[in-house]
Amino acid sequence: MKPTDQVLEAIRAHAAQEYPRESCGLVVVVKGKQRYVPVRNIAERNEHFVMDPEDQAAAEDLGEVVMVVHSHPNLPPTPSQADLVSCEASGQPWLIVNWPTGAVHQFSPSGYVPPLYGREFSHGVLDCYTFIQQYYQQELGIKLPDFERPDEWWLKGQNLYLEGFESAGFVHVQDKPKKHDVLLMRVASPVPNHGAVYLGDGLIGQHQMNRFSSRDVYGGWYEKITTHVLRHRSLL
Repeated sequence: MKPTDQVLEAIRAHAAQEYPRESCGLVVVVKGKQRYVPVRNIAERNEHFVMDPEDQAAAEDLGEVVMVVHSHPNLPPTPSQADLVSCEASGQPWLIVNWPTGAVHQFSPSGYVPPLYGREFSHGVLDCYTFIQQYYQQELGIKLPDFERPDEWWLKGQNLYLEGFESAGFVHVQDKPKKHDVLLMRVASPVPNHGAVYLGDGLIGQHQMNRFSSRDVYGGWYEKITTHVLRHRSLL
């Protein structure tokens, strides 16, 4: 389904209103007609969007959601890896609008799976935990649960890794890391806020903030900031 000219006009107007932050919203069919419903972006940083749950629920109550929309301020409307992953998760067509040019790009779920290494960082979508999830799925056929994780949760009194590792199937071990173990680390944080996978032979796989996911040598600084070695129960 292509958005109507009236809907596109409303999408561009919302992008202009929110600029230089990303705008976001939903195209909803109400009584047989398309309608663009703006949704508040509650992300704390300008480079991505997080839909306000109350606004999103209110939009969904109006009718059938047929498209997810957001803007790329000062960037082409080409989808990022995080956009492609989120589109797959939503099961809905997406539309991106560039502002200030107003150019748009529409795409739909296509089975996209990002590469394990070299992926872009986007907190909550492509981050250290989603790296661990995909590693365990690809290498061991183990599906790990997802957890809601707001921006900078580690600076807001939350301790998500320590609170969630048991329910994800892991136990804390005291011995040296073995292949497939998860290493928890503290990076400028009072609590563990980064996770990596020990690959064996002195290497780790990880996805650090503002970096592409990568293989790195484990030792030195990484070993110094490690707080916990976690082993999945199936590997005990």
